[in-house]
Amino acid sequence: MARFYSLSIQPTLFGGASLIRNWGRIGTNGQVKVETFDDPQEVDGAFLRLERAKRRRGYVDPRATGADLPR
Repeated sequence: MARFYSLSIQPTLFGGASLIRNWGRIGTNGQVKVETFDDPQEVDGAFLRLERAKRRRGYVDPRATGADLPR
């Protein structure tokens, strides 16, 4: 089954940052989880930790591999 996992960091209105996680089957909107951090360094650590975990499970960056994304 083809799946996707997306991570992004967005600033909050109060000077913090949010880590936005989006995952699911390719072709669907999937699910979204937002975690908010007061310290921007905390969000960077969480981002890197999740990225490493997902890469260990086999997720790859399609832009880096030259893979076509489904339309």
